[in-house]
Amino acid sequence: MNILSIETVQVAVPLTKPFKTALRTVTVAESVFVKITTDSGMVGWGEAPPTHVITGDSLGSIKFAIEQVIGPQLIGLDLRHSERVFQKLHSCMIGNSSAKAALDMAIYDLLGQHAGMPLVTFLGGYRDTLETDFTVSVNDAEEMAEDALRYVKSGFNVLKVKVGIDDIEKDIDRIRAIRAEIGFETKLRLDANQGWEAKEAVRAIGQMEDAGLQIELIEQPVKSHDIEGLKHVTTHTYTPIMADESVFSPKDALRVLQLRAADLINIKLMKAGGIYKALKINALAESYGIECMTGSMIETKLGITAAAHIAASQPNITRYDFDAPLMLAEDIVEGGVIYEGRIIRFSIANGLGIDKVRMDERFMRK
Repeated sequence: MNILSIETVQVAVPLTKPFKTALRTVTVAESVFVKITTDSGMVGWGEAPPTHVITGDSLGSIKFAIEQVIGPQLIGLDLRHSERVFQKLHSCMIGNSSAKAALDMAIYDLLGQHAGMPLVTFLGGYRDTLETDFTVSVNDAEEMAEDALRYVKSGFNVLKVKVGIDDIEKDIDRIRAIRAEIGFETKLRLDANQGWEAKEAVRAIGQMEDAGLQIELIEQPVKSHDIEGLKHVTTHTYTPIMADESVFSPKDALRVLQLRAADLINIKLMKAGGIYKALKINALAESYGIECMTGSMIETKLGITAAAHIAASQPNITRYDFDAPLMLAEDIVEGGVIYEGRIIRFSIANGLGIDKVRMDERFMRK
């Protein structure tokens, strides 16, 4: 089962509503799709969205890394010797985690197909379904409360609320407004996207705890490099703190785990460079008794399908942030995971189960 060819295509799909965080505003989901074909005729798919402010990867750098650097070194390799393939994938170029993730997804798609089972089963098959949260973009308090209520009425039991913009008191007002609108039956997770300083985060979280706002967890309150600050927040608050941008690699995870700098870790394939390294991060976290969440960037159902398969395969991955495809104006991927409201199910197809990518001129980019 040798790699015969690697092709890329650039896509762009509008969002139904702008996605706003402390780091960026997104109106169009742009991605590079990867198609790997083997000499046996099998096809595997992967995806890499550019997230400049998080991974540092752009559309141009992703395409160049795949087409000019990494891809040529994978051509001809036998996927049955997968460890050799993944070692080559991760050693032939420093960084470029998104490009590596797209290739990694396509390789795992092919491995699942070759084994004759869905990828979730190939990786361990722990769960049959997942429940995703839905993200409330950061806006003024009234708009966020209205959005939150709409998502709850649509059936979502868990909301991920973006904060970290403006004065931290405004973030508290945003959460108060949301709770006043939706009540307390819905779980709230906050994501500051590195928007706070350690001491002000402790003060604000303490105020939210005292006010009984019932926050399930708070994600990446401080800058990604500030591991000591992350530890300070974790140590001085009762609300569980999750590391996100602070953890790209197993080495990053080990530092956070050894310092007890966070209570949880968010694994994203675009940060980890794909499933291969994501599994290592999860195994490390599990050995320290730390649960993981699997999240995503703004990407199509192709990338989310890969993330969902690894998430469902591992018992230590207990939270899921896979709402991105629900934000898109259209679905350009046929096959993959199946959305039934907040519930995600898996097809019985082998690998990722991607049947077809709609090559509509409206979504294709040169």
